[in-house]
Order: sequence, then structure tokens, then C-alpha cells
Amino acid sequence: MLVVALFLFFIPFKSQYFCGKCQSTIGNNYNNMTILLLGSGGREHALAWKILQSLHCTKLYVAPGNAGTGQIAENVEMSATDFESIKRFSIENNVKMVVVGPEDPLVNGIFDFFRDDSEIRHIPVIGPSKHGAQLEGSKEFAKEFLIKHSIPTAAYQSFTKETVEAGCKFLTTLDPPYVLKADGLAAGKGVLILSDIGEAQQELRNMLVNSKFGRAGNKVVIEEFLDGIELSCFVLTDGKNYKILPTAKDYKRIGDGDTGLNTGGMGAVSPVPFADEVLLQKIEERIVKPTIAGLQKDSIDYCGFVFIGLINVKGEPMVIEYNVRMGDPETEVVIPRLKSDIVELFMAAANKTLDKVTLEIDSQSAATIMIVSGGYPEDYEKGKNITGLDTITDSIVFHAGTKLDGDDVVTNGGRVIAVTSYGGNFEEAIKKSYQSINKLHFDKMYFRTDIGKDL
Repeated sequence: MLVVALFLFFIPFKSQYFCGKCQSTIGNNYNNMTILLLGSGGREHALAWKILQSLHCTKLYVAPGNAGTGQIAENVEMSATDFESIKRFSIENNVKMVVVGPEDPLVNGIFDFFRDDSEIRHIPVIGPSKHGAQLEGSKEFAKEFLIKHSIPTAAYQSFTKETVEAGCKFLTTLDPPYVLKADGLAAGKGVLILSDIGEAQQELRNMLVNSKFGRAGNKVVIEEFLDGIELSCFVLTDGKNYKILPTAKDYKRIGDGDTGLNTGGMGAVSPVPFADEVLLQKIEERIVKPTIAGLQKDSIDYCGFVFIGLINVKGEPMVIEYNVRMGDPETEVVIPRLKSDIVELFMAAANKTLDKVTLEIDSQSAATIMIVSGGYPEDYEKGKNITGLDTITDSIVFHAGTKLDGDDVVTNGGRVIAVTSYGGNFEEAIKKSYQSINKLHFDKMYFRTDIGKDL
């Protein structure tokens, strides 16, 4: 019962965010929808929160979910990569749409699994095909796509275990710092930025020879370092048409001042204050449009999100990476700023009519601060009792690594809770989130205290 009051406070705003213009396009065929959302993190809690504001969704399942999604939807003990179980569940529960939160099911081909099965191909999957998911599943594939379609990005070369010494030699031709990227999925931790050439060469050997990142590091991309400030651009596309969602900036390092190890993300703000109209226009013309056009030229079946990690180098945007789903914790600031009915947007994407709907965005800023377990991103303990959730009224609490233990909410992961707030500007939103965090407690809880200060 700890967080029920919080979500009951937000859910009634359904009608406020309803997009009347979309209704005439989508029609009434998609009322009374049962939706299955895959995933268990803060991203999925934020998506669930938004999906439940839709007038079209009457039942939402989340697999496997967390303590927060369990308070507002129905959690299902089912792996997001167990496609056969997902198929059976979808048929038995008359699921009308599957929304994919994390990258693993997409890279493993859940879109193709549904598309190629006559029993379930009528159910739209919001997420790209396995081919399209390689934009995130393989750093080398993404770099080749960028170069092929003349999209600005850093110069690079790829190396394997057999060519590791050539990679070490290539590093000597670059100026520090040195950027090493595991080619495959490494839970957001497969990128190393190192200043010392000897350390960079040793880490390259650790990745390729000693399997530091497992199979994800069987191939390593070495890039030139780009000096600038990062931001994230989010696009929803049907493979031809697109809608650009609000920009966001996240903070990956564990420590204040962007120090320490990389994490899955310690906080985020939206919109990005330095992303003016000139920069946004460059992003759309030089990056978004050629990306969507590239999908078409390469015959890549794509219905879902494109997360474009960018760096602003002296006013010129360049692509660092692609992700094929929403980021986390960026989702926790981008999704709350959408005023449009998200289910209508998803249906338009599935029907390839995204150009027929209107995207409405809240003018307010949003900021989220991630609370993590002590020791994260390395070893940490689970099962810590979380108190104070029922005292927060000025922010939205999105659960990530949590679960219910009887009536108690306890920690169940490294990143535990994202506290999101609105404000007239990002400073006001950040201040509210920190004020709310002061009401929460669990043993060894940790959070960064400098989110947004660099802005």
C-alpha cells in the first residue's frame, strides 16, 4: 500500500493527456485493448504509467515487472526473452499489442518471431526487427550504417582476438583519450574511455583475449575521441515516417563530477538546455532524416524507438551510438513530457500512419535522480527495506530494481528508484527531485548530488 496513493494521484489525468486529433485517425478499433509490456526497470514503469493514461488500454500486463508496476498493472512472472511463453500468454489473454522495453528481446528477434507466426502475427510488436536491432546489437554494424549513409560520426576501426596486437598498434596512432567499445550488448557498461596508452592497450587485451565483457567483447570498436557535450535524441518511427520526442541528457558515471565507473545512468534532464533551435534543426536534417531514409534504403523493417546518442562538438552534432529502445533513465523524463496518448502513437507506428497523428509535448521541464544500491555498479546487496515512498507528493516515483516482500518494498537491483519531477526549468525540477529523495531511505542508499550542475 506504500505507493498506491502516489499513482492514484497521477492516473486520473488520463483525459488531460488525451489527443482528440488522433482519435479520428486511429478509430474505435483499438478501444478496450489488453497490452503486454516487456521489461522490469524504471523505463518500463514509466511506460506503464503512461500507457495506463490511454483511453484505449483497459488491461496492462508487465513481464516480469517490479514492485512499482505491480501497484498499477498486473505483473507476470515471465522472462522478456522467453518467446514461446510470451506467445502462449498473448493468445490466452487476448493481447492486442506487445510493447518491448529492453534491448535483449529485440536483438534476439521478438518482432520477427511474432511476424513469422500465423497465430500471433496480427499482434503488433512495438520494436524493430532483428535486422534493425543490430543498430544496438553490434557497434560495428551501427558504424557501418552511419558511414554508408553519410551520417556524422567518429572515425573507427574494429578488432578481434586474432588482430588484438594490430589494435594495440592502432591505438598509438590516436590522440588520448582512447575509446574502446565492446561490439555486442554489455548492459550499458561496455565502453571504456582511457587516458593512458598502456592502460588502453591492456584493456583491449582484457576485452578481446580475457573476455572482460564476455561474448559482447569478441569484437571491439576503437573510435577517435570526440570532445563535446552529450545529449540524447529519441525518435518514434514506423520505418518511413517519424516523430521526434523531447531531447534529454543523462549522467553515466557513478560519482559526482562525472567520476568513477560507468553505470546504466544516474539521472537525466529534459529538455536539454543547450539544444537550441539551430542545433535541433541540424540534428533533424543531418542525423534523423538520413537515419530513417537509411532504414528504408537498406530494407530494414522498423516499428519503434530509435535512441540516438549524440555529442555536440562546437555546435555540430555527431552520432556516438544508436539504441533501438528508449534509454533509462531518460525515459523517466521524456515520457512524462508527452501529452499525446502513447497507445495511439504506437498504433499509428504499427499501421505506418505516424504522419497522420499529432505529437503534443508538455512545455515543462522534467528531471529524474536515480537512487542506487551501495556498491553499484560493482557488488551490492539486495533485500533492503525502502521507507518513505508514501510521503512523496511533489514527484513521481518510478521503480527500477525493486520487489515486494510481503507488504514491504525492498531493493532488488543496482539501480533502485528514479525520482522524477516537473518544473518551470530544469533547475526547479532537479530541486524538487532532491527534496523528495530526502524523504526516502534504505540501507546503503546512494545517489549523485550534482545532476544538472554542468548545465
